[in-house]
Amino acid sequence: MAAVTSVSITAIAQSSDRKFLALLPLNFDVVRFRGMVSYDSCRFRASSSRMVVHCMSTATDVPPVSETKLNFLKAYKRPIPSVYNTVLQELIVQQHLMRYKKSYRYDPVFALGFVTVYDQLMDGYPSDEDRDAIFKAYIEALKEDPAQYRADAVKLEEWARAQSSSTLVDFGSREGEVEGYLKDIAERSGNTGSFSYSRFFAVGLFRLLELANATEPTVLEKLCVALNVNKKSVDRDLDVYRNLLTKLVQAKELLKEYVDREKKKIEARAAESQKANEAVKNFSGEYQSADR
Repeated sequence: MAAVTSVSITAIAQSSDRKFLALLPLNFDVVRFRGMVSYDSCRFRASSSRMVVHCMSTATDVPPVSETKLNFLKAYKRPIPSVYNTVLQELIVQQHLMRYKKSYRYDPVFALGFVTVYDQLMDGYPSDEDRDAIFKAYIEALKEDPAQYRADAVKLEEWARAQSSSTLVDFGSREGEVEGYLKDIAERSGNTGSFSYSRFFAVGLFRLLELANATEPTVLEKLCVALNVNKKSVDRDLDVYRNLLTKLVQAKELLKEYVDREKKKIEARAAESQKANEAVKNFSGEYQSADR
């Protein structure tokens, strides 16, 4: 993806030249997410090999969507270019609705999926510091922990890099922290109402396969079976995700073209101003010489 490194964020955000927005429909199918965690009510289940924490929303005193959006705007007050902000606003609305469902569960695979989507969306953002600040403001606006999202994503990524196609699927016969997460998912997804599938979860699965270099089509099928997840739903949601990435690449290319065009205009105006100043200076010198 193209990196945008010039022209102020404010200028871009306030620009009337927003052709790239045509590529980003206001209602992304990809953000119709469902499922996962609140820390309002938790129960703990321990075994000899692991301890699993189940947290769910109590669905009491649920804040309105407007409050979550306002929390985000209060936490991050700088303007965000429309190519990014349009998707972020859709994401936060849909994730708010998911966050405060009674069946909401926090899931490390889900966290990996969200982090993957966010990082893909914000790839090429002019400032790494602002990109991290936006992530923090976004997650905290939902009353969740951005550090936990990042930590779990890193943990799963490191684990996946050490796996093969066979060990990735065979998590049920092995012990370990990540294996414990996956076993818990498989157990809950096998019980109606205990697991809330989401497209973030599908993207998380895709990321695990990608990092493990598990490119064979049968691996995803076997992993879905092991996790008691509907593969057709995963395939459909991954197609939506890939389509979103394609649209984002195109939109960011258009944004880069706009930034480059504005930069050239600024440079041209500066050159014209310099020529005008030199002309005035030369005229003034000639006039003073003639006056003598």
